[in-house]
Parts: sequence; C-alpha cells; structure tokens
Amino acid sequence: MTTMESLIGLVNRIQRACTVLGDYGGGDNTFSSLWEALPSVAVVGGQSSGKSSVLESIVGRDFLPRGSGIVTRRPLVLQLHKTDEGSQEYAEFLHLPKRRFTDFGAVRNEIQEETDRITGKTKQISPVPIHLSIYSPNVVNLTLIDLPGLTKVAIEGQPETIVDDIETMVRSYVEKPNCIILAISPANQDIATSDAMKLAREVDPSGDRTFGVLTKLDLMDKGTNALDVLEGRSYRLQQPWVGIVNRSQADINKNVDMIVARRKEREYFATSPDYGHLASKMGSEYLAKLLSQHLESVIRSRIPSITSSINKTIDELESEMDHLGRPIALDAGAQLYTVLEVCRAFERIFKEHLDGGRPGGDRIYGVFDNQLPAALKKLPFDRHLSLQNVRRVVSEADGYQPHLIAPEQGYRRLIEGALNYFRGPAEASVDAVHFVLKELVRKSIGETQELKRFPTLQADIAAASNEALERFRDESKKTVVRLVDMESSYLTVDFFRKLPQEVENKGGNPQAPVTDRYGEGHFRRIGSNVSSYVGMVSDTLKNTIPKAVVFCQVKEAKQSLLTRFYTQLGKKEGKQLLQLLDEDPALMERRQQCAKRLELYKAARDEIDSVSWTR
Repeated sequence: MTTMESLIGLVNRIQRACTVLGDYGGGDNTFSSLWEALPSVAVVGGQSSGKSSVLESIVGRDFLPRGSGIVTRRPLVLQLHKTDEGSQEYAEFLHLPKRRFTDFGAVRNEIQEETDRITGKTKQISPVPIHLSIYSPNVVNLTLIDLPGLTKVAIEGQPETIVDDIETMVRSYVEKPNCIILAISPANQDIATSDAMKLAREVDPSGDRTFGVLTKLDLMDKGTNALDVLEGRSYRLQQPWVGIVNRSQADINKNVDMIVARRKEREYFATSPDYGHLASKMGSEYLAKLLSQHLESVIRSRIPSITSSINKTIDELESEMDHLGRPIALDAGAQLYTVLEVCRAFERIFKEHLDGGRPGGDRIYGVFDNQLPAALKKLPFDRHLSLQNVRRVVSEADGYQPHLIAPEQGYRRLIEGALNYFRGPAEASVDAVHFVLKELVRKSIGETQELKRFPTLQADIAAASNEALERFRDESKKTVVRLVDMESSYLTVDFFRKLPQEVENKGGNPQAPVTDRYGEGHFRRIGSNVSSYVGMVSDTLKNTIPKAVVFCQVKEAKQSLLTRFYTQLGKKEGKQLLQLLDEDPALMERRQQCAKRLELYKAARDEIDSVSWTR
C-alpha cells in the first residue's frame, strides 16, 4: 500500500472509529473536534442531477435507492476502504456492526429501511446520518458524504420549509473549512442555474475546495458540448472540472454491471470528437483518483493540526480517566485501601469548606456573629421585668412574711426566670450550625470526584456523616444548656454588693419618713438591677455559646466525622467491601468508552507518526 493510501486509509479508520465510539453523528460529541479536523468530501447537487450515479460509478456498485423526487432523505456517510486484489467486496452499516452485506441490492434496501426508520415512509428529511463502509479492491480510500438533493419547490407531502431545511442541512457540511465540495451539475442544463455551483460559490468563493462535476454529457443536444465548462472558460475553479457519463436508464433497468459501465464510459471519452483530447482526465475512475490525490495533499498539510487535535484529545481523555478512576482491584486489601482513599478525599474537601479553602464554612461564623446576637436581643426581657411582673414576683417570693431590707428571693426568682430565656437562642445556635454542617457534608460528597463512581459508598458515607453530626449536635445542646443552667445556679455576689443600698430615711434624719419598700420606685430599681445582671450574663453567653458549639460540633466534625465508619470498615470482609465499591453502571460504561477512545487516539497518533513523512 502506498503512503497516500496509508494516510487516507488511516483517516478513514479514525473517522469510522469516531462514529463507533459516539464522537460524531449523534450521542456524545465531547471529542468531535477530531472529526472536524479530518477532511472529507461532500457530494452536493440538485435533484436528478446524477449524484447517485456518480457515487455508484466511484464505488463500482449499484447500491443506492432510486426514484423520483427526494430519494436521499438522510446524509449518507460513505467510507470506501481499498482491500487487496481478489478479496471479496462487502459492506457494513454502523447501526448493524456485526453484519456484513455481500449483496449490494440488500445494501440498497437497508439504506431505504434505515431512512424510513427515522423519517417514516414520507417525504420528510432528517439530519441524522447513515454510516456505511464499503470494502473493495475496486475503490480508492475515500470518505464521501451523500446529501439530499437541493430543490426549489416543495412537492405534495413535503413541508413548506423543505427547501430551506435541505439547504441548511447541506450548508452545515460544506461550510466547514475541511470539507471538499463535489458539486454535481447536469451538462444538459445551463451551468449558471446550477444549484450546486451557486451554493459552492457562497461557501467557497475562491473555489479552492470545490470540484466541479458535469454529468449527462451524452444527453446534450446534438451539435453542442460542454468544453467551455470543462476547460474552465465559462466558470473557473482552482480545481479541475471532470465530466461523467452516467449509465443510461436502459442499462440500469438491465442491471448492467458497474465495471462494464466504467468501460463504456472510458470508450465514450476515448472516441468522442469533442472530448477525446480530455479523455485521460474524464470519467468516474479519474474523479475518484483525483479526489484521493487531493485528499492526500490536504491530509499532509493538515497533519500538524490533526496531530495537535489528537494530542489535545488524549490529554482530555487521560484527565477524564483520572476522574473516573481505574478498575476495581479484586484483592480485599486493595479494596479497603480504595475505600479509605475515597473517604480521605471526602474528608479533605469537607475540611477545606470549614477552613475557608472552599466556600460555606463562613456561614458558621454568621450564626455566631449575626443570628445569636439577634436572637438574644429579641428575648422578652421588657415583659419579664415590667413593673407589674416585678411587683408580682417579689410579692409572691416573700410569702406571708414581707421582706425586711432586700427582697433576695424576689431577685433570685426574677433572675432565674430571665436566664431560662437563654435556652432558646443557645439551642437554636446548635441547630443552625448543625444545618450548615449537614449542607457542607452534602456539598463535599458532590464535589468528591472519586465518590461519583460509587453510589453505595456515597450513600454510606452520607449516612455515617449525618449520624455523627446528630451525635455532635446532641452533645452540643447538652453543653450549651448546661452553660445556661450554670449561670442560673449561682448568682455573682460581687455584682449585688456593688449595687447602691436603699437607706431607711433621707439624710439620716430620724424624723424623716421611712422609705416605702412597696412603692413604684422600689420595684423599678429591682427591675433595673436584674436587667443589668441579665445583660452581663448575656454578654458572657454570647462568647461561651460559640466556644461550646465549635468545640462540640465543628472541631469534632473536623477530627472524627468518620471515626465510627472506619471502625465498622475494619470489620467488613471482601464481599462486603466489594458491595461498597459497586459502581454506577453509567460510569462504568463511560470508563469503557473513554478507554476505547484513548486506545484509538494513541494508535492514530502512532500511525500518523509512522506514515506521515514517508516519501
């Protein structure tokens, strides 16, 4: 096989492998840039321009559906693979990968049935391509894309948008800079009205990647010829024009062999008084060789970009493989190691959230700096220390004996009643931090790439983490409530010693009236004194509650979130460990596909390196 055949055959193999692996033509297009970098030939022409006949002449087989109106209703990606002389010809469809077609009449039927499967038995079109590979010693390595014929009007059974729909579909192929345009025009019509040439001129104004093909030369009116077009005088392209003589309808009806048709075509040009001097550069065989040579030239010029695209894709695939992880080992020790590594990855991300490496941990500070102070300010101390309530509490505390100097029992009851209000904000702070920690666990699980492949382990870690957080919350609530109870169990004596004492009379005058211990001013002073003491306790709790919460919840979560889970892991046997590492089937499939792609692109890179610079 020549270097040219090796290069084009390599491109064909890469393109086919891309389609098999879902990198082109629907499905996952993550790495379709490689396909875009590879050149291919799009066959463009109006309806009944002879597109099908040209393709069949190049292939040397009668395999395309025929009929009036729109026959090609889905793009046909046709890959030709040259095989050794004497080998059997056969065809394969991408959607039937295990079936070889040696009967090309059956190939035609399958194209029709596969078209109907998507479009139904209507005149509708679909952009979903059919992929067909033909292996034959009578072809050159080539990728051709047969597109629906351009039309000017919609016929019965077609939507009104059919004209624009077909043109949009065709443009999506021919606008790509790596697409070679095979523009088919019938010679018995004015080239100025050619739909194919009109579109080619719009997307390729320089004509660098357009090959003009004139069909039906033998059907021109007697006394006329197409030399002005074929010799580039009436319409100049950078690439040569090629004339084709299609099989006649009589030959098609008689099932004349395509090899015989090729011979008749050669004889036509060799004996034609008009085209005899161009015979060596006319015909479907010459067109196929010309396209193959041009493809080889284009591929050589694009090798750096193709190699770059392959290397970029390899890097992306290897990165994805790292995220997806390698296959699970069968050894129990290796499985335990894998579980522990995944758990440590989760814990590392969780700690990063708490320590500020990732967002979310600052919400805990928000609980202490905003929510707790706001809750303390909303406590109903005004109502509790109202004149009416102070009078009631103090009076009830004395029982039948009125207090003599200071209403100590009244003070104690007022203070204890006020301090009980601190329980609510203290417990609410614990719950708020618990909610933040649970949310951080959820986020950390979602951000741990290693966990995504193990749904069972993911669920177990989530359950173990939340169970641990519940324990930490319970302990934290006991601690903060204990702090409140401690404040109410012992009142600070120094505070009351510093309070101004009420005197028996004003100015020490024994004749002055005795102070009314049951007057309004007396109870207001009691309420004010209690309020001051409660304020002092509030300031203390504002500092100690966060310390208790951090110690009992945040610090414990950082240090021992999965401690019990690790203890349970050590008791599990190999079968139980393997159940934890039960992978998501979708990820397993993704890894297999990724590995296949990686193998393909590495092999492609090696092949390109081995043949690209051979002369």
